[in-house]
Amino acid sequence: MAAHRPGPLKQQNKAHKGGRHRGRGSAQRDGKGRLALKTLSKKVRKELSRVDQRHRASQLRKQKKEAVLAEKRQLGGKDGPPHQVLVVPLHSRISLPEAMQLLQDRDTGTVHLNELGNTQNFMLLCPRLKHRWFFTSARPGDLHVVLDMAKVADTILFLLDPLEGWDSTGDYCLSCLFAQGLPTYTLAVQGISGLPLKKQIDARKKLSKAVEKRFPHDKLLLLDTQQEAGMLLRQLANQKQQHLAFRDRRAYLFAHAVDFVPSEENNLVGTLKISGYVRGQTLNVNRLLHIVGYGDFQMKQIDAPGDPFPLNPRGIKPQKDPDMAMEICATDAVDDMEEGLKVLMKADPGRQESLQAEVIPDPMEGEQTWPTEEELSEAKDFLKESSKVVKKVPKGTSSYQAEWILDGGSQSGGEGDEYEYDDMEHEDFMEEESQDESSEEEEEYETMTIGESVHDDLYDKKVDEEAEAKMLEKYKQERLEEMFPDEVDTPRDVAARIRFQKYRGLKSFRTSPWDPKENLPQDYARIFQFQNFTNTRKSIFKEVEEKEVEGAEVSTLLVHLVCCFHLSTLLNMVVRRDPGNTEPVKAKEELIFHCGFRRFRASPLFSQHTAADKHKLQRFLTADMALVATVYAPITFPPASVLLFKQKSNGMHSLIATGHLMSVDPDRMVIKRVVLSGHPFKIFTKMAVVRYMFFNREDVLWFKPVELRTKWGRRGHIKEPLGTHGHMKCSFDGKLKSQDTVLMNLYKRVFPKWTYDPYVPEPVPWLKSEISSTVPQGGME
Repeated sequence: MAAHRPGPLKQQNKAHKGGRHRGRGSAQRDGKGRLALKTLSKKVRKELSRVDQRHRASQLRKQKKEAVLAEKRQLGGKDGPPHQVLVVPLHSRISLPEAMQLLQDRDTGTVHLNELGNTQNFMLLCPRLKHRWFFTSARPGDLHVVLDMAKVADTILFLLDPLEGWDSTGDYCLSCLFAQGLPTYTLAVQGISGLPLKKQIDARKKLSKAVEKRFPHDKLLLLDTQQEAGMLLRQLANQKQQHLAFRDRRAYLFAHAVDFVPSEENNLVGTLKISGYVRGQTLNVNRLLHIVGYGDFQMKQIDAPGDPFPLNPRGIKPQKDPDMAMEICATDAVDDMEEGLKVLMKADPGRQESLQAEVIPDPMEGEQTWPTEEELSEAKDFLKESSKVVKKVPKGTSSYQAEWILDGGSQSGGEGDEYEYDDMEHEDFMEEESQDESSEEEEEYETMTIGESVHDDLYDKKVDEEAEAKMLEKYKQERLEEMFPDEVDTPRDVAARIRFQKYRGLKSFRTSPWDPKENLPQDYARIFQFQNFTNTRKSIFKEVEEKEVEGAEVSTLLVHLVCCFHLSTLLNMVVRRDPGNTEPVKAKEELIFHCGFRRFRASPLFSQHTAADKHKLQRFLTADMALVATVYAPITFPPASVLLFKQKSNGMHSLIATGHLMSVDPDRMVIKRVVLSGHPFKIFTKMAVVRYMFFNREDVLWFKPVELRTKWGRRGHIKEPLGTHGHMKCSFDGKLKSQDTVLMNLYKRVFPKWTYDPYVPEPVPWLKSEISSTVPQGGME
């Protein structure tokens, strides 16, 4: 019998919907293993119970505590580098030899002096405290020595006077150290036991109040007896270390011994052997090494001799291999530094950084915008053809007479104008600096009436009249710049269209476009540029943090070097004027820079610190805002502290600004502005006749497209010239006042001078013999 089949008209009832009451099984069957978008986009987090959360937090605390203790045990321990301590007396009454003698306690440990026998540089080994120190000293007067040693010191020991704490020199030294970045420090007072018993308590209270301003919540230690010296050593050994970012991300070392081995061919060239303990990060032999005060070098190989200053004076435990076992005595290790050398790493010529410090310009490269000789000659021929101007002349005038009229009236045609224009272009007569120099030369030729009487006053004999006159002129220029920013006088002997031919007008300084690759100077062909500096910096620091760099680990000793140079680029540093210095500092003056581990001389440009794509040039280092200093210098990765010094006529170096390294960006545009001013002569509501901005008709026509503005906020433009003496008819967006001033803004991009010099002279000549006896120091970039 056949089964019944429902027809197409059979009623189909809707299925029952479970809704919120649907079971889990039906939901899984409908989903068929699919996950929601929110679940897929988030990382699956494992929910921990409250007990597990507490357990995990305690484990993290334990790990951090063990890491801190391991770092503390390594510094100065038997398996780590010695504890580098820099002793700085902050007052002239402090007896540095007496303090160093107290620290050289033979009962506390073993003392090793340096090769020169200087008692102010020594190694102290203390097996009882399981610690070893290397003490060095520097006077606050040796400012650069103090700053360089502070960059590599683990702890700075400041010695204070019981009555005054520090003098003016010590206060100035502290200001520089705080600006550079202060590592771990300890305060010790010397000479308080020599005061009467009643005055000791009062002296300590007054000194604590004075120290509270500079060093809040710091404890003062005493350094008058051997017992107090032992307590000070325990404080140095157990003190928590303060980290500095600019050196923690770099490999650096303090040299304990230096030996130069000249080559057979030339005595001036050879191999420099530096012995020291590598600190910070791993030292790669293929990277470049910078020695402060001497320049950049390239490493040949890295050796690992035995530790010349073992914590246990009896010897070092023998190794498993009896043939490789050696026992080094601490007293003979310094003389036999090269015994038992083990080569850790040799430089690979294929991976080693290039010796080329600058890019060799390629004249065929499309990015080089500096014109060649052929282009200049072609431009000269084109100028001959395009310089001919059509002008109305009286009837019957011949072509010969027309040429004379054009040459004398408009100065826009003829060979004489062409050669004059070309000569001015090659002499770079358009720069404002040349105008300033010419005005200075005129002032130099001024005659001054000086009395013939001999000055008997000793004070007058010491006064340098030329320096006083130059400083007075700089003060006048700075004052004029504050009162009339960027305003210049239009020259009467040179046409304004020639004087300011490299300048341009902008509708808006903030929004008007300006190509950063346009009209670059020839020095830009010598520098290195990054395709993406931020990504390069992140990748390099990531390798350092993840310990992916091959090389010498911390506490490795010997490094062999040969000379080379570092890559150059354009550094931008954010600096702020030091409040203790009021001397005017003009742009492009030679200054001394401390940038990270580097110390060099350069002539910077100052510009405003803004977030725009164009930054206005500042002619002076102002005291009311932070500015950006731009210089040509070797590549340095931020973070790095920056200190700016200026050398005075007496040889001293004064701190003028402090800051930090902002970026390495050659495309940062520094724009120089000049303001031409004119005065309303006749006013007709919104129309006015302006004079004294230009002095000939051709200049008015040349600058006609540039917008005008007034000091009272009016906007306008040039309608037409009037006459031949530079008068012009101008229209404005409102009624002009008779006491208002008409201004015209012109802009030009400027670049710093290539004046980089790694050599910095010592600021105090009478301390050269003392400085030469100290051990040089170096840092890795």
